[in-house]
Order: sequence, then structure tokens, then C-alpha cells
Amino acid sequence: MRFAVNFATLLARAWVGAVMFAHGWRHVKALRSGPGMANWLAGLGLRSAPLQAQLLTWSEVTVGPALVAGLLTPLAYGAAASLMLVALITNHRDKGFFITARPTEGWEYVGTLAMLSIVLGAFGPGHWSLDRALGLSFPFHPATALVLAAVVGVGGTCLYLAAFWRPPHPPK
Repeated sequence: MRFAVNFATLLARAWVGAVMFAHGWRHVKALRSGPGMANWLAGLGLRSAPLQAQLLTWSEVTVGPALVAGLLTPLAYGAAASLMLVALITNHRDKGFFITARPTEGWEYVGTLAMLSIVLGAFGPGHWSLDRALGLSFPFHPATALVLAAVVGVGGTCLYLAAFWRPPHPPK
């Protein structure tokens, strides 16, 4: 049973981390192509959009490998959840549930990644992780890790939105 749990934990970390990194890598390419990403973020109501484009991109590019490696796992899962919750609220919330709804994209994808990240934070890194190899034992008790992932995810989202998001007014 121990092998199965460690293997499942590794698979979950690697999948969420790979998805976050891949998404961030697309943003790296967007940053290099000009101000389009910053302009898009400004259109969503984010202040200091060029800074936000950099923060978003490099957060995803950093969180992904941290999860794959199992480094500071509950914090990394919380950061992944926060990134997805910010996307849900600023961009996807009013477009319906299904991501396949065209011409817009609903919140199914970002909501699922956010929820899974918080839940998976409770499992800690597993034995096959840098956290274990480095002897980092904080706070991997499941209840503490779950609370930490949720506080970073939801609390980070609330703080970020309060500081940077000014929703655009709907057209009259």
C-alpha cells in the first residue's frame, strides 16, 4: 500500500506541476512576442499589467517544477491554486462552466486545478520528493498541510485581487 500511495502522490504532483509549467511556458513565449499579454491582463482590470504578466508567467514556470520535484509541496500547491483562482475570478467566472463553450472559455479547467491543488496539498510530498530528501518535515501532517494549501490558495487570491484587480465596468 505504501508504494501505491507514494506512486499516486508522485503522479499527482508531476501532472499538476507539468500542467502549470506548460501553461507558464506558453506565457513566456507570449511575453517575448510583445505587449499583448500585458494588454490582455489590463483589459481584465489588473493594475500594473506589465508587472502582472511577469508575475503570472514566472510564478507558473516556478511552481510547476517545484511540484514535480516535491519541494515545499503544500506551499507550491497553494500557489498553483491561487494562480488558478485568480484566473477563474478575473477571466472565466462569467463565461459558464464548460471550458469548451465557444467563443469563450468557462471555468471548468481552472476550477478543477484549483480544487485539486488544495486537496492534494493535504497529502504532502510523499516519500519520493525533495522535501523528504532534504529532511523538510514541516507541515506535512495532513490537516496542517491542507490548511496551509487552502490559506495560500484562497488567502493569496484574496490579497492579490484586493491589491491589483479593479474589475472593468460592463458596457452600458
